[in-house]
Amino acid sequence: MSNTQSLRKPFLMFLAPMMLSNILQALFGTINSVYLGQMIGVHALAAVSVFFPMMFLLVAFVVGLGSGASVLVGQAWGAAEPAKVKAVAGTTLTVALLLAGIIAIFGGLFSRQLLAALATPPDVLDAASVYARIMMITMPLTFTFILMSSLMRGVGDTLTPLLALAVSTVIGLAVTPTLIRGWFGLPQLGVASAACASAVSSFVTLAWLNIHLRRRGHALAFDAAFLRSMRLDGALLKTVLRLGIPAAIGMIVMSLAELVLLHLVNSFGSNATAAYGAVNQVISYVQFPALSIAISVSIFGAQAIGRGNAAQIGAIVRTGLEMNIVLTGALIAIVYIFSRVLMGFFITDAAVLELAQSLLHIVLWSLVMFGMSTVFSGAMRASGTVWMPLLISIFAILAIEVPSALVLSRVMGIEGIWIAYPITFCAMFVLQMAYYGLVWRKRAIKRLI
Repeated sequence: MSNTQSLRKPFLMFLAPMMLSNILQALFGTINSVYLGQMIGVHALAAVSVFFPMMFLLVAFVVGLGSGASVLVGQAWGAAEPAKVKAVAGTTLTVALLLAGIIAIFGGLFSRQLLAALATPPDVLDAASVYARIMMITMPLTFTFILMSSLMRGVGDTLTPLLALAVSTVIGLAVTPTLIRGWFGLPQLGVASAACASAVSSFVTLAWLNIHLRRRGHALAFDAAFLRSMRLDGALLKTVLRLGIPAAIGMIVMSLAELVLLHLVNSFGSNATAAYGAVNQVISYVQFPALSIAISVSIFGAQAIGRGNAAQIGAIVRTGLEMNIVLTGALIAIVYIFSRVLMGFFITDAAVLELAQSLLHIVLWSLVMFGMSTVFSGAMRASGTVWMPLLISIFAILAIEVPSALVLSRVMGIEGIWIAYPITFCAMFVLQMAYYGLVWRKRAIKRLI
Protein backbone atom coordinates (compact mmCIF):
# COMPACT_ATOMS: atom_id res chain seq x y z
CA MET A 1 0.00 0.00 0.00
CA SER A 2 1.43 3.44 -0.97
CA ASN A 3 1.89 6.25 1.54
CA THR A 4 -0.94 8.19 -0.08
CA GLN A 5 -3.34 5.23 0.20
CA SER A 6 -2.44 4.68 3.87
CA LEU A 7 -3.13 8.36 4.61
CA ARG A 8 -6.58 8.50 3.05
CA LYS A 9 -8.55 7.01 5.94
CA PRO A 10 -6.93 9.01 8.80
CA PHE A 11 -7.05 12.12 6.60
CA LEU A 12 -10.79 11.72 6.02
CA MET A 13 -11.46 10.95 9.70
CA PHE A 14 -9.64 14.16 10.64
CA LEU A 15 -11.21 16.18 7.84
CA ALA A 16 -14.89 15.24 8.09
CA PRO A 17 -15.60 16.69 11.59
CA MET A 18 -13.77 19.90 10.66
CA MET A 19 -15.87 20.36 7.51
CA LEU A 20 -19.03 19.76 9.54
CA SER A 21 -17.83 22.33 12.08
CA ASN A 22 -17.41 24.94 9.35
CA ILE A 23 -20.87 24.25 7.96
CA LEU A 24 -22.44 24.34 11.43
CA GLN A 25 -20.75 27.64 12.24
CA ALA A 26 -21.96 29.20 8.99
CA LEU A 27 -25.51 27.95 9.53
CA PHE A 28 -25.48 29.36 13.07
CA GLY A 29 -24.62 32.82 11.72
CA THR A 30 -27.21 32.58 8.95
CA ILE A 31 -30.03 31.46 11.27
CA ASN A 32 -29.16 34.13 13.86
CA SER A 33 -29.42 36.76 11.12
CA VAL A 34 -32.82 35.34 10.14
CA TYR A 35 -33.97 35.58 13.78
CA LEU A 36 -32.98 39.25 14.00
CA GLY A 37 -34.33 40.20 10.58
CA GLN A 38 -37.63 38.34 10.90
CA MET A 39 -38.38 38.75 14.62
CA ILE A 40 -37.20 42.34 15.10
CA GLY A 41 -36.65 43.94 11.70
CA VAL A 42 -34.13 45.24 9.21
CA HIS A 43 -32.72 47.78 11.69
CA ALA A 44 -31.68 44.95 13.99
CA LEU A 45 -29.83 43.28 11.16
CA ALA A 46 -28.16 46.56 10.26
CA ALA A 47 -27.11 47.14 13.89
CA VAL A 48 -25.37 43.77 14.05
CA SER A 49 -23.81 44.17 10.58
CA VAL A 50 -22.13 47.42 11.65
CA PHE A 51 -19.96 45.52 14.14
CA PHE A 52 -18.98 42.75 11.70
CA PRO A 53 -15.83 44.38 10.17
CA MET A 54 -14.50 45.12 13.67
CA MET A 55 -15.27 41.58 14.81
CA PHE A 56 -13.50 40.22 11.74
CA LEU A 57 -10.30 42.12 12.58
CA LEU A 58 -10.34 40.88 16.18
CA VAL A 59 -11.06 37.29 15.19
CA ALA A 60 -8.43 37.43 12.41
CA PHE A 61 -5.73 37.94 15.02
CA VAL A 62 -6.82 35.07 17.25
CA VAL A 63 -7.34 32.75 14.27
CA GLY A 64 -3.80 33.58 13.17
CA LEU A 65 -2.55 32.95 16.70
CA GLY A 66 -4.33 29.60 16.72
CA SER A 67 -2.90 28.73 13.31
CA GLY A 68 0.65 29.30 14.54
CA ALA A 69 0.09 27.50 17.82
CA SER A 70 -1.51 24.47 16.13
CA VAL A 71 1.67 23.93 14.05
CA LEU A 72 3.84 23.95 17.20
CA VAL A 73 1.37 21.73 19.05
CA GLY A 74 1.33 19.34 16.07
CA GLN A 75 5.12 19.09 16.05
CA ALA A 76 5.26 18.54 19.83
CA TRP A 77 2.46 15.96 19.64
CA GLY A 78 4.20 14.13 16.79
CA ALA A 79 7.36 14.02 18.91
CA ALA A 80 5.35 12.54 21.84
CA GLU A 81 6.15 15.49 24.13
CA PRO A 82 2.90 16.31 25.99
CA ALA A 83 4.67 18.81 28.29
CA LYS A 84 5.58 20.93 25.27
CA VAL A 85 2.00 20.64 23.99
CA LYS A 86 0.76 22.17 27.25
CA ALA A 87 3.54 24.79 27.25
CA VAL A 88 2.57 26.03 23.78
CA ALA A 89 -1.15 25.93 24.61
CA GLY A 90 -0.66 27.72 27.93
CA THR A 91 1.46 30.53 26.49
CA THR A 92 -0.90 31.04 23.54
CA LEU A 93 -4.02 31.09 25.69
CA THR A 94 -2.41 33.49 28.18
CA VAL A 95 -1.52 36.11 25.55
CA ALA A 96 -4.97 35.72 23.94
CA LEU A 97 -6.71 36.28 27.29
CA LEU A 98 -4.56 39.34 28.04
CA LEU A 99 -5.53 40.83 24.68
CA ALA A 100 -9.17 39.86 25.15
CA GLY A 101 -9.13 41.52 28.58
CA ILE A 102 -7.91 44.80 27.05
CA ILE A 103 -10.62 44.57 24.37
CA ALA A 104 -13.25 43.89 27.04
CA ILE A 105 -12.27 46.96 29.09
CA PHE A 106 -12.02 49.20 26.02
CA GLY A 107 -15.33 47.92 24.63
CA GLY A 108 -17.11 48.34 27.94
CA LEU A 109 -16.05 51.98 28.14
CA PHE A 110 -15.91 53.21 24.55
CA SER A 111 -18.04 51.01 22.27
CA ARG A 112 -20.45 53.85 21.45
CA GLN A 113 -17.68 56.34 20.66
CA LEU A 114 -15.93 53.74 18.49
CA LEU A 115 -19.04 53.02 16.42
CA ALA A 116 -19.81 56.72 16.12
CA ALA A 117 -16.26 57.26 14.76
CA LEU A 118 -17.00 54.57 12.15
CA ALA A 119 -19.94 56.69 10.90
CA THR A 120 -22.61 54.27 12.12
CA PRO A 121 -26.04 55.52 11.00
CA PRO A 122 -27.73 57.41 13.89
CA ASP A 123 -30.90 55.31 13.70
CA VAL A 124 -28.99 52.12 14.62
CA LEU A 125 -26.21 53.61 16.77
CA ASP A 126 -27.86 52.84 20.13
CA ALA A 127 -28.65 49.21 19.28
CA ALA A 128 -25.28 48.66 17.61
CA SER A 129 -23.46 50.10 20.65
CA VAL A 130 -25.20 47.75 23.06
CA TYR A 131 -24.49 44.76 20.82
CA ALA A 132 -20.82 45.74 20.37
CA ARG A 133 -20.35 46.37 24.10
CA ILE A 134 -21.59 42.91 25.05
CA MET A 135 -19.57 41.20 22.29
CA MET A 136 -16.37 42.98 23.35
CA ILE A 137 -16.86 42.45 27.09
CA THR A 138 -17.30 38.73 26.48
CA MET A 139 -14.33 38.52 24.09
CA PRO A 140 -12.31 36.37 26.56
CA LEU A 141 -14.92 33.62 26.14
CA THR A 142 -14.89 33.94 22.34
CA PHE A 143 -11.10 33.92 22.11
CA THR A 144 -10.80 30.90 24.40
CA PHE A 145 -13.32 28.90 22.37
CA ILE A 146 -11.63 29.70 19.03
CA LEU A 147 -8.14 28.95 20.36
CA MET A 148 -9.06 25.69 22.06
CA SER A 149 -10.58 24.45 18.79
CA SER A 150 -7.32 25.20 16.93
CA LEU A 151 -5.15 23.65 19.64
CA MET A 152 -7.22 20.45 19.73
CA ARG A 153 -6.81 20.08 15.98
CA GLY A 154 -3.06 20.31 16.56
CA VAL A 155 -3.17 17.05 18.55
CA GLY A 156 -5.28 15.40 15.85
CA ASP A 157 -8.66 15.90 17.53
CA THR A 158 -11.34 17.42 15.29
CA LEU A 159 -14.28 15.55 16.84
CA THR A 160 -14.24 17.40 20.18
CA PRO A 161 -14.35 20.87 18.53
CA LEU A 162 -17.32 19.66 16.47
CA LEU A 163 -19.14 18.43 19.59
CA ALA A 164 -18.36 21.70 21.37
CA LEU A 165 -19.65 23.73 18.44
CA ALA A 166 -22.81 21.61 18.34
CA VAL A 167 -23.41 22.34 22.04
CA SER A 168 -22.76 26.05 21.45
CA THR A 169 -25.04 26.19 18.40
CA VAL A 170 -27.99 24.46 20.08
CA ILE A 171 -27.76 26.75 23.11
CA GLY A 172 -27.32 29.89 21.01
CA LEU A 173 -30.22 29.13 18.68
CA ALA A 174 -32.48 28.45 21.68
CA VAL A 175 -31.45 31.49 23.73
CA THR A 176 -31.60 34.12 20.96
CA PRO A 177 -35.36 33.88 20.19
CA THR A 178 -36.09 33.40 23.91
CA LEU A 179 -34.49 36.75 24.72
CA ILE A 180 -35.99 38.46 21.66
CA ARG A 181 -39.53 37.47 22.70
CA GLY A 182 -38.98 37.48 26.46
CA TRP A 183 -40.22 33.91 26.95
CA PHE A 184 -40.27 32.26 30.40
CA GLY A 185 -40.42 35.64 32.11
CA LEU A 186 -37.03 36.74 30.77
CA PRO A 187 -36.55 40.36 29.64
CA GLN A 188 -36.91 41.29 25.97
CA LEU A 189 -33.41 42.37 24.97
CA GLY A 190 -33.88 43.23 21.31
CA VAL A 191 -30.65 43.31 19.29
CA ALA A 192 -28.66 42.51 22.44
CA SER A 193 -30.34 39.08 22.44
CA ALA A 194 -27.89 37.72 19.86
CA ALA A 195 -24.86 39.00 21.80
CA CYS A 196 -26.17 37.66 25.11
CA ALA A 197 -26.97 34.30 23.51
CA SER A 198 -23.41 34.16 22.15
CA ALA A 199 -22.00 34.85 25.62
CA VAL A 200 -24.23 32.26 27.31
CA SER A 201 -23.49 29.58 24.72
CA SER A 202 -19.72 30.22 24.90
CA PHE A 203 -19.70 30.06 28.70
CA VAL A 204 -21.77 26.87 28.90
CA THR A 205 -19.76 25.25 26.08
CA LEU A 206 -16.44 26.01 27.77
CA ALA A 207 -17.78 24.57 31.03
CA TRP A 208 -18.87 21.43 29.16
CA LEU A 209 -15.52 21.30 27.38
CA ASN A 210 -13.65 21.44 30.69
CA ILE A 211 -15.60 18.47 32.06
CA HIS A 212 -15.34 16.54 28.78
CA LEU A 213 -11.57 16.99 28.40
CA ARG A 214 -10.86 16.14 32.04
CA ARG A 215 -13.00 13.01 31.85
CA ARG A 216 -11.12 11.82 28.77
CA GLY A 217 -7.69 12.68 30.18
CA HIS A 218 -7.18 14.82 27.07
CA ALA A 219 -3.76 16.37 26.42
CA LEU A 220 -5.37 19.82 26.56
CA ALA A 221 -7.57 19.28 29.63
CA PHE A 222 -7.62 22.23 32.04
CA ASP A 223 -5.77 20.30 34.74
CA ALA A 224 -3.10 21.49 37.19
CA ALA A 225 -0.30 20.98 34.64
CA PHE A 226 -2.14 23.07 32.05
CA LEU A 227 -2.81 25.87 34.55
CA ARG A 228 0.88 25.91 35.53
CA SER A 229 1.77 26.31 31.84
CA MET A 230 -0.36 29.46 31.55
CA ARG A 231 2.45 31.99 31.59
CA LEU A 232 4.22 34.12 29.01
CA ASP A 233 7.14 32.09 27.71
CA GLY A 234 8.98 34.65 25.57
CA ALA A 235 10.68 32.17 23.24
CA LEU A 236 7.50 30.19 22.59
CA LEU A 237 5.41 33.32 22.16
CA LYS A 238 7.87 34.71 19.62
CA THR A 239 7.61 31.52 17.55
CA VAL A 240 3.80 31.43 17.81
CA LEU A 241 3.55 35.05 16.68
CA ARG A 242 6.05 34.48 13.86
CA LEU A 243 3.79 31.73 12.52
CA GLY A 244 0.45 33.31 13.40
CA ILE A 245 0.77 36.96 12.37
CA PRO A 246 1.17 36.16 8.63
CA ALA A 247 -2.08 34.15 8.71
CA ALA A 248 -3.89 37.13 10.28
CA ILE A 249 -2.37 39.53 7.73
CA GLY A 250 -3.50 37.24 4.92
CA MET A 251 -7.11 37.29 6.18
CA ILE A 252 -7.07 41.08 6.47
CA VAL A 253 -5.59 41.63 2.99
CA MET A 254 -8.22 39.33 1.47
CA SER A 255 -11.03 41.20 3.24
CA LEU A 256 -9.70 44.59 2.09
CA ALA A 257 -9.46 43.34 -1.50
CA GLU A 258 -13.05 42.12 -1.28
CA LEU A 259 -14.12 45.62 -0.21
CA VAL A 260 -12.48 47.03 -3.35
CA LEU A 261 -14.26 44.47 -5.53
CA LEU A 262 -17.56 45.12 -3.74
CA HIS A 263 -17.17 48.82 -4.53
CA LEU A 264 -16.74 47.86 -8.19
CA VAL A 265 -19.79 45.57 -8.06
CA ASN A 266 -21.89 48.30 -6.43
CA SER A 267 -21.16 50.61 -9.36
CA PHE A 268 -23.24 48.27 -11.55
CA GLY A 269 -26.37 48.81 -9.44
CA SER A 270 -28.40 47.02 -6.77
CA ASN A 271 -29.11 43.96 -8.92
CA ALA A 272 -25.38 43.33 -9.27
CA THR A 273 -24.92 43.79 -5.51
CA ALA A 274 -27.72 41.34 -4.74
CA ALA A 275 -26.21 38.79 -7.15
CA TYR A 276 -22.79 39.30 -5.54
CA GLY A 277 -24.22 38.56 -2.09
CA ALA A 278 -26.03 35.42 -3.22
CA VAL A 279 -23.04 34.03 -5.13
CA ASN A 280 -20.73 34.66 -2.18
CA GLN A 281 -23.10 32.80 0.14
CA VAL A 282 -22.85 29.69 -2.04
CA ILE A 283 -19.10 30.05 -2.66
CA SER A 284 -18.42 30.27 1.09
CA TYR A 285 -19.92 26.80 1.57
CA VAL A 286 -18.08 25.35 -1.44
CA GLN A 287 -14.77 26.64 -0.02
CA PHE A 288 -15.19 24.75 3.28
CA PRO A 289 -13.66 21.48 2.03
CA ALA A 290 -10.69 23.32 0.50
CA LEU A 291 -9.97 25.32 3.67
CA SER A 292 -10.39 22.26 5.88
CA ILE A 293 -8.07 20.20 3.66
CA ALA A 294 -5.39 22.92 3.93
CA ILE A 295 -5.57 22.84 7.73
CA SER A 296 -5.42 19.04 7.67
CA VAL A 297 -2.30 19.10 5.48
CA SER A 298 -0.67 21.58 7.85
CA ILE A 299 -1.44 19.52 10.98
CA PHE A 300 -0.46 16.18 9.43
CA GLY A 301 2.73 17.78 8.14
CA ALA A 302 3.58 19.28 11.54
CA GLN A 303 3.07 15.92 13.26
CA ALA A 304 5.25 14.17 10.65
CA ILE A 305 8.03 16.72 11.26
CA GLY A 306 7.65 16.19 15.02
CA ARG A 307 8.08 12.44 14.51
CA GLY A 308 11.23 13.08 12.48
CA ASN A 309 9.49 11.84 9.33
CA ALA A 310 9.51 14.96 7.15
CA ALA A 311 9.82 12.72 4.07
CA GLN A 312 6.12 11.89 4.50
CA ILE A 313 5.11 15.46 3.60
CA GLY A 314 5.17 14.62 -0.11
CA ALA A 315 2.53 11.91 0.44
CA ILE A 316 0.52 14.29 2.65
CA VAL A 317 0.49 16.91 -0.10
CA ARG A 318 -0.55 14.34 -2.71
CA THR A 319 -3.38 13.21 -0.43
CA GLY A 320 -4.50 16.82 0.04
CA LEU A 321 -4.50 17.45 -3.71
CA GLU A 322 -6.43 14.23 -4.30
CA MET A 323 -9.00 15.15 -1.63
CA ASN A 324 -9.47 18.58 -3.21
CA ILE A 325 -10.14 17.11 -6.62
CA VAL A 326 -12.57 14.52 -5.25
CA LEU A 327 -14.38 16.41 -2.44
CA THR A 328 -14.28 20.01 -3.65
CA GLY A 329 -14.76 18.85 -7.24
CA ALA A 330 -17.80 16.75 -6.35
CA LEU A 331 -19.37 19.63 -4.41
CA ILE A 332 -18.74 21.98 -7.33
CA ALA A 333 -20.41 19.52 -9.71
CA ILE A 334 -23.47 19.35 -7.45
CA VAL A 335 -23.67 23.15 -7.25
CA TYR A 336 -23.45 23.44 -11.05
CA ILE A 337 -26.34 21.00 -11.41
CA PHE A 338 -28.53 22.73 -8.83
CA SER A 339 -27.25 26.29 -9.29
CA ARG A 340 -30.63 27.76 -10.17
CA VAL A 341 -32.30 26.15 -7.16
CA LEU A 342 -29.56 27.34 -4.82
CA MET A 343 -29.69 30.90 -6.14
CA GLY A 344 -33.45 30.77 -5.70
CA PHE A 345 -33.00 30.46 -1.93
CA PHE A 346 -31.62 34.00 -1.89
CA ILE A 347 -33.17 35.69 -4.94
CA THR A 348 -36.75 35.87 -6.25
CA ASP A 349 -36.33 38.41 -9.06
CA ALA A 350 -35.93 36.51 -12.36
CA ALA A 351 -33.40 38.91 -13.91
CA VAL A 352 -31.18 38.95 -10.81
CA LEU A 353 -31.46 35.17 -10.53
CA GLU A 354 -30.24 34.78 -14.13
CA LEU A 355 -27.33 37.14 -13.48
CA ALA A 356 -26.32 35.42 -10.24
CA GLN A 357 -26.39 31.99 -11.87
CA SER A 358 -24.17 33.13 -14.75
CA LEU A 359 -21.66 34.71 -12.33
CA LEU A 360 -21.60 31.56 -10.22
CA HIS A 361 -20.86 29.48 -13.30
CA ILE A 362 -17.89 31.70 -14.17
CA VAL A 363 -16.10 31.30 -10.85
CA LEU A 364 -17.20 27.95 -9.46
CA TRP A 365 -14.75 25.58 -11.21
CA SER A 366 -11.73 27.62 -10.13
CA LEU A 367 -12.33 26.85 -6.45
CA VAL A 368 -10.53 23.54 -7.08
CA MET A 369 -7.46 25.58 -8.09
CA PHE A 370 -7.85 27.70 -4.97
CA GLY A 371 -8.01 24.56 -2.84
CA MET A 372 -4.92 23.05 -4.39
CA SER A 373 -2.93 26.25 -3.88
CA THR A 374 -3.81 26.18 -0.16
CA VAL A 375 -2.54 22.59 0.06
CA PHE A 376 0.95 23.75 -0.89
CA SER A 377 0.87 26.74 1.46
CA GLY A 378 -0.49 24.51 4.27
CA ALA A 379 2.36 22.02 3.81
CA MET A 380 4.95 24.78 3.97
CA ARG A 381 3.30 26.28 7.05
CA ALA A 382 3.83 22.95 8.84
CA SER A 383 7.58 23.62 8.86
CA GLY A 384 7.27 27.28 9.82
CA THR A 385 7.58 28.66 6.28
CA VAL A 386 4.82 31.26 6.35
CA TRP A 387 6.04 34.54 4.87
CA MET A 388 6.71 33.45 1.30
CA PRO A 389 3.32 31.67 0.86
CA LEU A 390 1.71 34.82 2.31
CA LEU A 391 3.63 37.12 -0.06
CA ILE A 392 2.59 34.93 -3.00
CA SER A 393 -1.06 35.22 -1.95
CA ILE A 394 -0.80 38.98 -1.44
CA PHE A 395 0.90 39.35 -4.84
CA ALA A 396 -1.87 37.34 -6.50
CA ILE A 397 -4.57 39.46 -4.82
CA LEU A 398 -3.04 42.94 -5.22
CA ALA A 399 -1.14 42.53 -8.49
CA ILE A 400 -3.48 40.15 -10.34
CA GLU A 401 -7.00 40.01 -8.84
CA VAL A 402 -7.72 43.70 -8.25
CA PRO A 403 -6.13 45.00 -11.51
CA SER A 404 -7.81 42.23 -13.54
CA ALA A 405 -11.19 43.08 -12.05
CA LEU A 406 -10.70 46.80 -12.74
CA VAL A 407 -9.67 46.28 -16.37
CA LEU A 408 -12.08 43.48 -17.26
CA SER A 409 -15.07 45.22 -15.65
CA ARG A 410 -14.55 48.14 -18.04
CA VAL A 411 -14.27 45.83 -21.04
CA MET A 412 -16.84 43.13 -20.19
CA GLY A 413 -19.06 44.63 -17.50
CA ILE A 414 -19.97 42.82 -14.27
CA GLU A 415 -18.81 39.46 -15.68
CA GLY A 416 -15.27 40.83 -15.90
CA ILE A 417 -15.06 41.15 -12.12
CA TRP A 418 -15.89 37.49 -11.70
CA ILE A 419 -13.43 36.36 -14.37
CA ALA A 420 -10.72 37.93 -12.20
CA TYR A 421 -11.30 35.22 -9.58
CA PRO A 422 -10.36 32.21 -11.79
CA ILE A 423 -7.36 34.15 -13.13
CA THR A 424 -6.18 34.80 -9.56
CA PHE A 425 -6.81 31.27 -8.26
CA CYS A 426 -4.94 29.72 -11.20
CA ALA A 427 -2.02 32.10 -10.65
CA MET A 428 -1.94 31.30 -6.93
CA PHE A 429 -1.90 27.59 -7.70
CA VAL A 430 0.99 27.87 -10.17
CA LEU A 431 3.06 30.19 -7.95
CA GLN A 432 2.55 28.23 -4.72
CA MET A 433 3.28 24.94 -6.48
CA ALA A 434 6.40 26.38 -8.11
CA TYR A 435 7.79 27.69 -4.83
CA TYR A 436 6.94 24.43 -3.04
CA GLY A 437 8.55 22.23 -5.68
CA LEU A 438 11.51 24.35 -6.77
CA VAL A 439 12.57 25.96 -3.48
CA TRP A 440 10.91 24.64 -0.33
CA ARG A 441 11.28 20.91 -1.04
CA LYS A 442 15.03 21.33 -1.47
CA ARG A 443 15.47 22.74 2.02
CA ALA A 444 16.24 20.80 5.20
CA ILE A 445 13.07 20.61 7.29
CA LYS A 446 13.59 20.94 11.04
CA ARG A 447 11.42 21.12 14.14
CA LEU A 448 10.61 24.59 15.44
CA ILE A 449 10.64 23.67 19.16
